[in-house]
Amino acid sequence: MRTVTGRTDHVVVVGAGLAGLSAALHLLGAGRRVTVVERDAVPGGRAGRLDLDGFRFDTGPTVLTMPELVEEALAAVGESLADRLDLLPVDPAYRARFADGSVLDVHADPEAMEAEVRRFAGPGQAQGYKALRAWLTELYRVERDAFIGANFDSPLDLLTPRLAKLAALRGFARLGPQVARFLTDERLQRVFSFQSLYAGVPPRKALGAYGVIAYMDTIAGVYYPRGGMRALPDAMAAAAQDAGADLRYRTKVAWLERIGRRVTAVRTTQGERIPCDAVVLTPDLPMSYRLLGHRPRRPVPITWAPSAVVLHAGVDRTWPELAHHTLFFGRAWDRTFDELTRRGSLMTDPSLLVTAPPDKGMFVLAPVPNLRLGPVDWERVGPAYRDELVQTLERRGLTGFGDSIKVEKLVTPRDWAAMGLAAGTPFSAAHTFAQTGPFRPRNLVLDNAVLAGCGTTPGVGVPPVLISGKLAAQRITGSVGAGSRRRAARPRAHSPR
Repeated sequence: MRTVTGRTDHVVVVGAGLAGLSAALHLLGAGRRVTVVERDAVPGGRAGRLDLDGFRFDTGPTVLTMPELVEEALAAVGESLADRLDLLPVDPAYRARFADGSVLDVHADPEAMEAEVRRFAGPGQAQGYKALRAWLTELYRVERDAFIGANFDSPLDLLTPRLAKLAALRGFARLGPQVARFLTDERLQRVFSFQSLYAGVPPRKALGAYGVIAYMDTIAGVYYPRGGMRALPDAMAAAAQDAGADLRYRTKVAWLERIGRRVTAVRTTQGERIPCDAVVLTPDLPMSYRLLGHRPRRPVPITWAPSAVVLHAGVDRTWPELAHHTLFFGRAWDRTFDELTRRGSLMTDPSLLVTAPPDKGMFVLAPVPNLRLGPVDWERVGPAYRDELVQTLERRGLTGFGDSIKVEKLVTPRDWAAMGLAAGTPFSAAHTFAQTGPFRPRNLVLDNAVLAGCGTTPGVGVPPVLISGKLAAQRITGSVGAGSRRRAARPRAHSPR
């Protein structure tokens, strides 16, 4: 593994999102002095927050999977997850509601899920689910360290015994057909393959290897931090600060001083100069490259993932039809993905994700094309599309949803672009074959400049972003050992469970 050359005593991390905080904790654990600069007033980045008239909204991810990755980052500075976060299991992980009126609850517990599939689609599909679960679990086991958790310097780095195991598991075949080997019920196929859209690729085109996202969502367990997802970056930032990090909020980076291929200082818009031995950049790829004044060569341009319209709605009632996460599937399937990823048009029969946490701050997400593929005039179209979303949900069972909304905010690709996100998408570079593993934009871009976040290795989603911070730290330190800096035990910052 190539690493940063020269001294690495003081590292500046640009961005206090989950990737930056993960990198900071792992760097602190390895004995580095760390300064984190963040343009916003609070940590979180894309795991953001919104407060409107007493309603609290998570503006990015709405649940946590693979919490052991947070545990690992905290352990690097001698902390534990239990001392920093109170995690509540989310069960069901999803509730899927289909156009034919059928409903399926997705449970992480194998026996509960097998019973649910048997009720929903019969004993044959229940047996198929057991086989699918075993396949997804083995996929994750093979990919965890050698692919998801690895730094790549060359495609030749893939040539390990695990590559043969992944090939034998059909990880390089297409995800949709692989799921269909186990489940013949088209509704069940959707539940275990729609996650590839998070990676920006339709199930029929996504690599089977991306079944690991379904593993994380449906098998490993889903959690919600008490206080909302905002509690996660708050906890990580507090642990980093307690371990000695200098966290500077409301501090925007203007440019980076360079001598040749080496960054020597970070310059802020307030005129401050922060000397450094290395830098970790977590903004979206184009912004990071602009700061560096360096764009690595690629044989083809980056393909960006679809975007999303999000309606944050503070409501005055609840619906028994809703779980924490409810998927409202339309009748269309392949056509929907064509519209989002090929035609650049809005879904004519939308599938929608509704998040309904306990505080009645609802989150409605509709996938839409990114601005590069579908340059919609969102300033004009946005309000009408908002009304269409509300009407669609009312037709699908959320009676009175529109009248229940007391406060709201609509976020469109135009807003994502204003935040500095390429092509107006919060999901960054799509996980096409040419943008996966060693073909994804590299994280080591100059002699002492490293990227972290969803645009680089390993990719999109809370677990990959947390891993990206660890991988960035490894580029600087050579290795990261959890718990290398132990601190005295501290009292819990919240009430016991």
